[in-house]
Amino acid sequence: MAGTMMRKRRAIGRTAGVLALCAATLSGAVLPTAALAQSASGGGPLSFFDNIFTGSITQRTPSQRALAPSQAPASSSAALPWSGEDGASGNPLMTAGAIRQAAANFPNCVASMWPDAARRGVSRESFERFTAGLTPDLRLMDLMDSQPEFTKAIWDYLDILVSDARIARGREILAQYKPQFDAMERAYGVDRYIVASIWGIESNYGTQGGDRSVVNSTATLACIGRRQAYFKDEFLSALEILHRGDVRPDHLRGSWAGAFGGTQFMPTSFKRYAVDFDGDGRRDVVDNPADLIASTANNLKKDGWQTGKTWGYEVEVPRGFNYMLADRAKAMTLAQWQHLGLKRPRGKPFPHGADKAYLLAPAGAEGPGFLMLQNFRVIMKYNPAEAYALAIGHFADRLRGGQPFVQAWPRQERVLSRNERLELQQLLAQRGFYRGTPDGQIGSLTRDALRSFQASIGTAADGFASSDVLDRLRGR
Repeated sequence: MAGTMMRKRRAIGRTAGVLALCAATLSGAVLPTAALAQSASGGGPLSFFDNIFTGSITQRTPSQRALAPSQAPASSSAALPWSGEDGASGNPLMTAGAIRQAAANFPNCVASMWPDAARRGVSRESFERFTAGLTPDLRLMDLMDSQPEFTKAIWDYLDILVSDARIARGREILAQYKPQFDAMERAYGVDRYIVASIWGIESNYGTQGGDRSVVNSTATLACIGRRQAYFKDEFLSALEILHRGDVRPDHLRGSWAGAFGGTQFMPTSFKRYAVDFDGDGRRDVVDNPADLIASTANNLKKDGWQTGKTWGYEVEVPRGFNYMLADRAKAMTLAQWQHLGLKRPRGKPFPHGADKAYLLAPAGAEGPGFLMLQNFRVIMKYNPAEAYALAIGHFADRLRGGQPFVQAWPRQERVLSRNERLELQQLLAQRGFYRGTPDGQIGSLTRDALRSFQASIGTAADGFASSDVLDRLRGR
């Protein structure tokens, strides 16, 4: 139970409550050329994914130093005021009135956390120093409760994240920090290409990690809104980081949800996984590549990374296959999947037939299939979204010299809007297939309901939310 809660807590941070529900959900914001050329929940929450959601990509070169809060230029997102409206979640703490009331009490709320900080070893001097001048950033309320109307197809998502420019930069990073990657692999046994992929997708190698004060953001969210208990822990952990001197105060900047560093650690995750790999007395995942690389590897290792194993395989799924087997809970050996007719493109063999995997068909029967191994599950612990984990695995393969996916995506498919997804869930519920609460997000419950409906009408039960299946539910 404790492990499950920890994974949930990290998921909230890295995805800012959005990406974990639908990895390919985007706000419809036009992406700057820099983002398209490289990669959202700020990557972590706000490295790349978050930047897509808010349309607020702050481009910095690795040599640029973070500025103190009073000096830092506001990003386009930070410059936007709070809408002043009730949050879309309907939570009573997200009403405009509740937000204003909590904001008025913000100084008292921050001050009330001193005893908790003291119990964690934060000195009074440090507490006063690092909380002085904090002001509530109410724009975070809009970001926390955003509900994008449109989604982006997984193939478009992969096009953005695994681009030629990002691959080229990743190979430069691997060469530049080869001694650090060598030492990391010896110490942790984690694939360097996976670590480099996370670094690239989360923040485009430190250039797009968000530019909000982590302390100010987590303090705001600890005192205002619907996730106060969670963010109180993040705020206090951020104070511990500063009190210990691991990261320079003016460099502890990141996503609106508080994720920071090249691979987007939440403060609580930093406490658990960060390591001082070069022995300088500080665990610095912001300015020290050795610490960043090793800390990310330590995270993956503790989550169960299997040394010498890959994340999964692209597979061809035969026509007429029973897609009810495409379920994360229905793992079988690679040899068993092969017996059912699944095979790797171009006749490649499965190196370890006894390894267990589950089948993922992210685009249904018309797109490629993937057999996902234990290391894919580990990547999903880092960020529990299948599209994210698939991007990480594929990016790592490309960095090591692998080729693009062989099979074509069904790019002709139109992605459903949020209103259409809500309607789909409601129609499935009316027919007795869906037992969840319609929310416009296609998760495992919805996919299971779709498979059952598709099986009932004699079509491929692949769980893919297409416009065709919506029309069939409408009776057209």
